[in-house]
Amino acid sequence: MNDAELRTRRRAAMAVLAEADACEIAGFMKTIGPLPDHAEMRPAENGVVMLRGRIGGDGAPFNLGEATVSRAVIRLATGEIGFGYVLGRDRAKARLISLCDALLQADAYGAILESKVISPIRERIVAARDAAARQVASTKVEFFTLVRGED
Repeated sequence: MNDAELRTRRRAAMAVLAEADACEIAGFMKTIGPLPDHAEMRPAENGVVMLRGRIGGDGAPFNLGEATVSRAVIRLATGEIGFGYVLGRDRAKARLISLCDALLQADAYGAILESKVISPIRERIVAARDAAARQVASTKVEFFTLVRGED
């Protein structure tokens, strides 16, 4: 797998894991079996980032406010390094995401992580979105006008 494909795969996995909660990720991680040896390069910690905005997308940037984030970095014994960043104070989720990121890069674990962790979470997210879309569609109101016969 080349670098561009790996980057795309990691980005898609992180998008899915960001929408899951820590308990859900941990539950699916148990189905993988024994995990490889790994060490925390940066233990999970909370911090603050400054959010910047632009009016109209192209105006001058301005400081919008601050957001709390949690981050963690894990290195597998085989050398792969995983990064996990999440909005909020969920350090356990940041740690799990960084472990998933590292495993996704490992040849021995990438496919199994995709099938046993990422795919089930993705399916749940898609099903929830579809259910919400059906609920919204059921309340759709169609407006129309009648053409008056006056010329």
